[in-house]
Amino acid sequence: MILKKYLPLLIVSLMLSCCKNTVTNSEDYSKYLSEKADKTALIANAQQWTDKLNETPNQYPYLVKRAAAYTSIFDATGDIDYLIKAEEDLKQAVDVTKGKTTSYLKSLASNYISQHRFKEALSLLEQAEENGDKLNGTHKMLFDVYLELGNYLAAESYLKHIKNTSDFDYLIRLAKWEDHKGNLEGAIMNMEKAKTIAEASNLKGMKQWSYTNLADFYGHAGEIEKSYNLYLKALALDPTDAYAKKGIAWIAFSYENNPIIAQKIIDSVKTYYTAPDYELLVADIADYNEDELMKSSAIGRYNDMVDNKNYGDMYNAYNIIVYAEEMLLPERAIEMASKEIENRPTPQSYDLLAWSYFKKGNVEKANEIVEMYVEGQTFEPTVLYHIAEIYKAMGKTDVVSKLKTELVASLYELGPTMESKINQL
Repeated sequence: MILKKYLPLLIVSLMLSCCKNTVTNSEDYSKYLSEKADKTALIANAQQWTDKLNETPNQYPYLVKRAAAYTSIFDATGDIDYLIKAEEDLKQAVDVTKGKTTSYLKSLASNYISQHRFKEALSLLEQAEENGDKLNGTHKMLFDVYLELGNYLAAESYLKHIKNTSDFDYLIRLAKWEDHKGNLEGAIMNMEKAKTIAEASNLKGMKQWSYTNLADFYGHAGEIEKSYNLYLKALALDPTDAYAKKGIAWIAFSYENNPIIAQKIIDSVKTYYTAPDYELLVADIADYNEDELMKSSAIGRYNDMVDNKNYGDMYNAYNIIVYAEEMLLPERAIEMASKEIENRPTPQSYDLLAWSYFKKGNVEKANEIVEMYVEGQTFEPTVLYHIAEIYKAMGKTDVVSKLKTELVASLYELGPTMESKINQL
């Protein structure tokens, strides 16, 4: 009788327990999964500028127009070849104008930023600054590049140059700066202000950008429902937004522990959007499912994709982790991490070098690098996990205990496959 009396309450309790981590609803996003970027139409748009150039080869502004069309193809499909085509057109336009047209310099710099060629982007922006026109936009991009290069004093200096609390571009950079400093609350506050400006302007690109970036910040803060709703708003604007779909897939995988839904969403994206890191997410899902064959296949596809020389250094950070952890080639990882430090000497790059030495078994060298270049310089959960493992091996139990508390709070960002590793710290 007692069991019968309390059974309904027990069932309700179990149902609530099972559903407590459910945020996504297929009715919200399933209509977007069949939507694909129309690559044919995008290529046709680029072709019209090719036709115009064939008719009037001396009209170099058409090169810039075609580069913009090529960039749109890359943004929509992830096809790296079109980013390189855009670079070629922009280089030609810069050469023809002898570097005197600031907007062309900045367009080429933006292309190099997308390729993670930050030092080359910096050189172009310094030239644009010397030209002396359109300085506010140039200073915004100089902030971006210096932040990527780990020159935080220069980045902060340019942030002060562009200060304007009613400007969308300033606010999104201030949000990035606060996030860099570990002030997530401040980052969200400023990105919310930027979103308000974007919505008031009713410019699709600005709204799209603010929704997905704010969604990321809310995810970091553990406000998963807000993150999810913002990804949905981005998809309402552009049903082919691969990044927003990937964000929802991550919520399903990491927050809801639903790898089936996550895989379904990623599979739908891969029908039109090509990027190597999507294969690493598939590998992560396979690892969670203890499906070694699927994981191995995904990593194999990733390696095949990054063999394309057009990717250049774009996937160095991912490659280092793959070499160190999956392919068990720490020497190759050390070599690549050293190159990455040359490209961008950030705490994250030094962390990759330290982690590679750790995976090789040289704990002392890893510890030395962390103490000198990484500890206290970044708040990224993956870096903190690496520090914790290295310090654990060095016997620094007090520090590891503090890091473990932070890492437990960051499990959503790290993903479900990391939970057991963190628990073992």
